[in-house]
Amino acid sequence: MTTTTEAKSGFSPRVALQKVGTSLSNMVMPNIPALIAWGILTAFFIEDGWTPNAPLESAVGPMIHYLLPLLIANTGGRMIYEARGAVVGVIATMGVIAGSDWLIAQDNAAALEKWLAAGNAESAFEALPEVHMFIGAMIMAPLAAWIMKKLDQLWQDHIPAGFEMLVNMFSAGIFGFIALVAGFFGLAPLVNGLMTLLAEGVAALINAHLLPVVSILIEPAKVFFLNNAINHGVLTPLGISDAGTNGKSVLFLLESNPGPGVGILLAYTFFGRGAARASAPGAAIIQFFGGIHEIYFPYVLMKPILILAAIGGGMAGVAVNVAFGTGLISPAAPGSILAIFGVAARDSYLGIALAVLAAAGVSFLLSTLFLKIGKQDDGDIASATAKMEQMKGKKSSVSGALTGAGAGAAAAGAAGAAGAADGSDHTGPISKIVFACDAGMGSSAMGATVLRKKVRAAGFDDVEVTNKAISSLNDEWDVVVTQKELTDRARQRTGSAIHVSVDQFMNSPRYDEVVELVDARNNPDSADDAPTADAEAADAGAGAPAAAA
Repeated sequence: MTTTTEAKSGFSPRVALQKVGTSLSNMVMPNIPALIAWGILTAFFIEDGWTPNAPLESAVGPMIHYLLPLLIANTGGRMIYEARGAVVGVIATMGVIAGSDWLIAQDNAAALEKWLAAGNAESAFEALPEVHMFIGAMIMAPLAAWIMKKLDQLWQDHIPAGFEMLVNMFSAGIFGFIALVAGFFGLAPLVNGLMTLLAEGVAALINAHLLPVVSILIEPAKVFFLNNAINHGVLTPLGISDAGTNGKSVLFLLESNPGPGVGILLAYTFFGRGAARASAPGAAIIQFFGGIHEIYFPYVLMKPILILAAIGGGMAGVAVNVAFGTGLISPAAPGSILAIFGVAARDSYLGIALAVLAAAGVSFLLSTLFLKIGKQDDGDIASATAKMEQMKGKKSSVSGALTGAGAGAAAAGAAGAAGAADGSDHTGPISKIVFACDAGMGSSAMGATVLRKKVRAAGFDDVEVTNKAISSLNDEWDVVVTQKELTDRARQRTGSAIHVSVDQFMNSPRYDEVVELVDARNNPDSADDAPTADAEAADAGAGAPAAAA
C-alpha cells in the first residue's frame, strides 16, 4: 500500500523500484532457455564435464561472451522500440563487448607480451580475464533503442514522400554506429569497473565467511515482489561471470533455494489455522516442485515476523552451500528443486540437497515458534490482512500487501464507495481476462490456469483468459487480475479495465467473483445484478482499505 504522501505525489519508491527491477528481469527471463542450453553444453563438453569433447567445447566461450549478451540486448531493445530498437540495441551492445575486451587486453599487455614471446598465442588469450557484458547489454540496448525512438520522432514529419525507407535504414545504421562507438569508449569502462567492484565484493564476503548475510537483504526483498529483479537483474549476471571462470557459481543459489519458503508453508500445514492451514500443503508442493516462490509470499505478509524465518532459512542454506563449495552451472529458472538439480555442478548434488534441507529446517522451526507464540485468530489470510490494516495503518507497506476475500467482502459491504474508489469505466460484456504478474511466467501462469478452468466450467468458452507481464499490458483488457502488491502498477497501464486483487493464487474466492461478474455481464437477462455489484466492489478492494482508512 502506498502511503498518504506517496498517494498525493503520485510517486511510490516501491513501485518505482519494482519497475526498474522488472525491466531488468524481463530482458533476462525470455532468454533463460539459451542460458540453460549453455549450461548443458558446459556440463557435458568442457574438459571437466561429464563427456569432454574439445570441438563442442569451442562453442562454450562464444556463447557466453557474445551470443547471450546480444540476445539480452535484442530483448531489451525490442521492449523499448520493437524490431528497430532491437537492431540498434544489438549494434550498440557489440561496441560495449568489444570495448571491454580491448580494455582488458590493454590492462594485461605486459603479460600478453610474455606469452606471445614464448610462442603460445592461444594460451595467452585464454589466460586473459573476461567480463561478460550482461549488465552492459541491460544498460546499453534499452538506452540506444530509446534514443533511436526519440530521434525518429524528431524527423518523421519532415521526410519527403518516397524517401521513408532510405531515411529509416540509414538513420538506424548511422545511429547504430555512433552508439557502438559510444559504448566502446563510454560505457565499457564503467561496466568493467562495476563488475570488478561487485566481483571483489562477493569474493570479500566469501573469504570473510559472510556471504550468508546477504539473505538479510534478499529474503525481505523477495516478499515484496523483487525476487525476479534480484535473481535475474543482479545475481544472474554476476553468477554467469563466476561460472564462466570457475565452472559453477554459488550466486545462482542465493535467491532460488526453495527451502525457506517450503519451511514456512510446512509450518502453516502443521500449526496454522483455518484457510491458511488448508491451503498451505498445496502451496508447498507448487513452490517446491513448480518453482513459483510467489505463492508463499502472502503467508509471510499475513504474519510479517515470519520474514525472520525466511532470513534464517536463507542464511542456513547459503552457509551450507558455501561450506560444501556448491554451485550451479547456469541459472535455475524457475526456482524449482527439479530445475536446481538439473543445472547443478557435478560435485554439488549432496551439498545442494543438504543446503535445501537446512534452509527448510531452520525456516520451519522459526516459523513454528512464531506461529506458536503469536496470536492466531482464524488463520484466514484475508481476515488477518484486514486486521493487520487496522493495527498497522495506512503507512504500513506490509499490511497493504494482501486484500484477500475477507478484505474484499468488507469492501463489498460498501459497494457504492468501493465503486467510486475503483474508478473503472468498463461497461458491457467481458471477453478478455488477463492475470498479470511481475514477469508474466510464474504466479500469473498458475493463476490464469485456475481461473481459466473456472471460466470454462461456467460455460464461457469464448472468454479469453491468459497471463502476461505487467510491463507488456495495454488498455485492451476487460478484467485484470493481480496480486494486491502489483495492482497499482497494473492500473497505470490498464486504466479502463476492472481490476481484481487476489491474496493467493490457488483458491482465492475472487476467482468465483470474476466468474459471477462474467456471467452477469455476458448474460444480463438471466443474471442477478447483485453479483455484478459484489464483484466490482471486490475489484476495488485494492483501493478500499485506503478509502476506509
